[in-house]
Amino acid sequence: MIELINVSKFYKPNTMALKDVNLQIAPGEFVSIVGQSGTGKTTIMRLIIAEEKPTSGRVTIGGWDITDIREREIPYLRRQIGVVFQDFKLLPKKTVFENIAFALQTCGSPWSKIIHIVPQVIKIVGLEGKEERYPYQLSGGEQQRVVIARSLVHKPKLLVADEPTGNLDSINTLEIIDLLKKINELGTTIVLVTHDREVVNGLKKRVITIDQGQIISDQSKGRYVL
Repeated sequence: MIELINVSKFYKPNTMALKDVNLQIAPGEFVSIVGQSGTGKTTIMRLIIAEEKPTSGRVTIGGWDITDIREREIPYLRRQIGVVFQDFKLLPKKTVFENIAFALQTCGSPWSKIIHIVPQVIKIVGLEGKEERYPYQLSGGEQQRVVIARSLVHKPKLLVADEPTGNLDSINTLEIIDLLKKINELGTTIVLVTHDREVVNGLKKRVITIDQGQIISDQSKGRYVL
């Protein structure tokens, strides 16, 4: 699903964010990428979603070499990858249904497809009955569920979550992680970028630890070791 081969990323004037990183993530895995702030874990995420290009090395997603991906090809890649951020990025004047539908509308999907898919993903994330609510009427956990639902509308094979519980309390954090586990069980590969020790230790899944731009640990059933 994901392969980074001898990947380095340099930011001017003198920051080496990643140095000779080699990483493989198989289809269906649930992988946590952990590390202190500024160690390179978010850079890996940005490379996966083609928000950044490597300075050297190769990045492949689902057999597609995106190392030198063209700008016009990026939207097609993004439709195959669901992305969830710490800040919800919801449209405040649109309802739950409209926020999720918007992700399909921007791709030119017909209304017949939208009214079929949106209720499906709303059900997956457990927001039935809240379709007409606005973001300000939702809790933080519910807003994050909308974001996850929105990321699922294109039925991605890969979901990348960058600190998805960073703004949530412990109860909502557990609910969001349980939801990600459920999505993983349905066959979607999950890459979770986090610094939440309790989340990582509770998952008992593969943990990749980044420090100073390099992978220092890769455990199949790991713990947060920093």
